[in-house]
Amino acid sequence: MKAIQIPGLQQMAVVELPKPEAKAGEVLLKMEYVGFCGSDLNTFLGRNTMAKENVIPGHEIGAVIEAVGEGCPDTLQPGMVVTVNPYTNCGHCASCRNGRVNACQHNETLGVQRDGAMREYMALPWQKIIPVKGVNTRDAALIEPMSVGFHAVDRGQVTDIDTVVVFGCGMVGLGAVVRAVQRGATVIAVDLSAEKLQIAKDLGAKYGINSKEENLLEKVMEYTDGYGADCVIEAVGSPITYTAAIDIVSFTGRVVCIGYAKSGVEFQTKYFVQKELDIRGSRNANPSDFRAVQKYLENASIPMDRFVSGVYTPETAKDGMEAWAAAPAQVFRILVDFR
Repeated sequence: MKAIQIPGLQQMAVVELPKPEAKAGEVLLKMEYVGFCGSDLNTFLGRNTMAKENVIPGHEIGAVIEAVGEGCPDTLQPGMVVTVNPYTNCGHCASCRNGRVNACQHNETLGVQRDGAMREYMALPWQKIIPVKGVNTRDAALIEPMSVGFHAVDRGQVTDIDTVVVFGCGMVGLGAVVRAVQRGATVIAVDLSAEKLQIAKDLGAKYGINSKEENLLEKVMEYTDGYGADCVIEAVGSPITYTAAIDIVSFTGRVVCIGYAKSGVEFQTKYFVQKELDIRGSRNANPSDFRAVQKYLENASIPMDRFVSGVYTPETAKDGMEAWAAAPAQVFRILVDFR
């Protein structure tokens, strides 16, 4: 079977691997669409220190069940459209002990610490398989990144009386926009791309701020009657947006951090104290977040093809990654078609 590897800096290769079988407790998946995410891009660019050598990337999955091994539940049947929970949990660290397995200290994500889904077939434990009724395999590959945004809204305890600012309108940020709108919040989307801001508005954001062209602090204060945002969700991973989040959040507000900044961030910590802020990390997603995204996609308000910037074959996948690296602000999701 075909598989994609990242053997070195800005390298990508199609290799032949043996087709796996579904062992006891496993489900064999036929991959149809697999998405590249920011961690894959960073691996390709040599910036992902967590990625294993010669890794097979990919953990955003739209697949069909090919075969089911012994000991799997009858609810999993060949031909079903599924996605995958790509994270592991050890069961004994502090996070697992507290029931927050999405933040397992020893997590290994597909395509990062262990080989991922950019291959024609993959066998996985049945517990990681998530059936997705009413969603095609292309859209199923969008569930995982959106679920990360859904989880951040949950971490922010967003309600209908909140004004929420979302920094970054990529797939994760748009997931946060959708979930915050679903909860009745007033949403302010912030990005550098007019196209992405328009999609955020089409998804229900009341306001869009192009922080390259407008004064962010002034616009947020205008839209919030001078109070600031009740909750700020940082889905960019930049020192600039991290510090801006502290500036624009209200007194006693919440800041939820998803993005990884690649360099140190310098804060005026007096605002942490004076505003009595809740600053929270948000990592990965829970099964309930996956289910919530699936439910949303069954009746999505806009065509999901607006989220797909390009679909490539395994042989042309490097072209897609290079295009993303050259213009990161213009890309939502790049998918690889293994059908």
